[in-house]
Amino acid sequence: MVVGNKYSECSSKIFRHHAVHKTATKKIFTLLYILVAVNIFLYAQDKNEAVQIQVDLAREQGNMKPIWAWFGYDEPNYTYMKDGKKLLSELAALSPVPVYVRTHSLLCSGDGTPALKWGSSNAYTEDANGNPVYNWHIIDSIFDTYIQRGMKPLAQIGFMPEALSTHPEPYKHNWKPGDPYSNIFTGWAYPPKDYNKWRELVYQWVKHSVERYGKKEVESWYWEVWNEPNGYWKGTQQEYMKLYDYAADGLKHALPTARIGGLNIAGTSGAGALKFMNAFVQHCLHDTNYATGKIGSPLEALLFHAKGNPTLKNGVVWMNMSPQLRDIAAGMKLAASYPETKNLPLIVGESDPEGCAACGMATNPSNAYRNGTMYSSYTAATFAREYELMDQYNANLIGAVSWSFEFENQPWFYGFRDLATNGVDKPVLNVFRMFGMMKGKRVMAESNRRYALQDVMDSSVRRQTDIGALASTDKNSAAVMIWNYHDEDRQSPAENIDVTISDIPAKQIKFTHYRIDNEHSNSYELWKKMGSPQDPTAAQIKELQNAGALQTMGQPATITTADKKTILHISLPRQGVSLLKLDW
Repeated sequence: MVVGNKYSECSSKIFRHHAVHKTATKKIFTLLYILVAVNIFLYAQDKNEAVQIQVDLAREQGNMKPIWAWFGYDEPNYTYMKDGKKLLSELAALSPVPVYVRTHSLLCSGDGTPALKWGSSNAYTEDANGNPVYNWHIIDSIFDTYIQRGMKPLAQIGFMPEALSTHPEPYKHNWKPGDPYSNIFTGWAYPPKDYNKWRELVYQWVKHSVERYGKKEVESWYWEVWNEPNGYWKGTQQEYMKLYDYAADGLKHALPTARIGGLNIAGTSGAGALKFMNAFVQHCLHDTNYATGKIGSPLEALLFHAKGNPTLKNGVVWMNMSPQLRDIAAGMKLAASYPETKNLPLIVGESDPEGCAACGMATNPSNAYRNGTMYSSYTAATFAREYELMDQYNANLIGAVSWSFEFENQPWFYGFRDLATNGVDKPVLNVFRMFGMMKGKRVMAESNRRYALQDVMDSSVRRQTDIGALASTDKNSAAVMIWNYHDEDRQSPAENIDVTISDIPAKQIKFTHYRIDNEHSNSYELWKKMGSPQDPTAAQIKELQNAGALQTMGQPATITTADKKTILHISLPRQGVSLLKLDW
């Protein structure tokens, strides 16, 4: 280091002078102290040099497709409950496009009482003579809640009604966090005893939907058959193909223009999952249809799942996004391998840091990331890589479902994978509010501290923190999302970042800095400062709701550009996320 060399040279001169002029000892050592201090300071500055992010609004990279505007959850009956309605309203409000919503258990038998990993609608029962009895009241309550907010169902045709199941008893499970996950697979998971009745059930459901919401509306939905048939299905692969064929035939008889797809496989990159998924695509393209006797089955979308894998090391959560990204890449590769599917809409039916939304941190300590900024920074960094994968494989990715909603009347900040707790928004929801302000085209955003995509797919983020950016622009605005992420769930001092934005088509811009960190947009940190109350007062709840909103760093400012450029200097803590919004 140059400064160090100068220091060494100067030191030797000082000591020579000291031998000749002993009376100057005090002054010399004072000078020596100053030189050492300066050397240490300059070395520290060199080590903490600001991260450089370059954004060029003129270099388009594709559409800023709102692939994030898709959400899902296990418990459909939460939809029309108090906090469910509140959260759905917020999701609809933050998105510039209709939000798609996916839920399980829409056809399960029961009175609509919700429970963890359970829901029911009682849509199908039979009379004493075995004749079908249809009741759409609960399903209507669910779908009405979506439609009233301009949202769209990703309508899951499942699971099996009790009266149709080949093994109906036991039917409703009583699973709770900490129980073996296999306990949830009861009578609803089995094939139908009569496939014609199954087809007619789907026909009647779709026909009713068209009558209630109109043909144009239902044409805008997506339909799917079942969920994770390599885990949630107690039949064979061939029986699943049959289930799909009969459901698709019933749907197309009710509405020929309805869009249907499958198969929402779990663990997409695994050998068994890929084999099943390939068999499904081959069946839809070339096999004899079980329901019609013709060749092929309708396939208007390809759906698959992607999950990460957090672990606990010495009491600290370590995330791992590599499996999640590899699952997505595997689904895209498979779609690209068939001429008939390479341009199909692709939907990551569940795209999450891990598998069980209803498993809290008390029973699953590795899920302790969910309440704070780890979840929000992970979400920002992961979605950015999903856009990269979309570009790399030229994939028609239209949605990545965040399997996270809310759990009604549960303990505060229990550690569920949810967006809100008891009507109070968690930090992760604010990432989606940020995404909602990113419109138009994706543009070039380069960082000298962003991990390469392949590195993340190979080993996630284990060395220095990943500081990256995702940028977009439209006619009158631009937005730059910046994250400071690391797999290890701990805090560390903020890092300085210089953000150079070029090709700004205005001389003056309004600059707003939105932030998620321990001090901003973070209800969890405030709740802990309150003493972690499980029965907060009305005043405390109001404070928590305010803290859960997306907040800014100071007030918006007016900036004058120079040569269509501006340089913004920010400081971002580990696990923090910023959105730099420019308007003109």
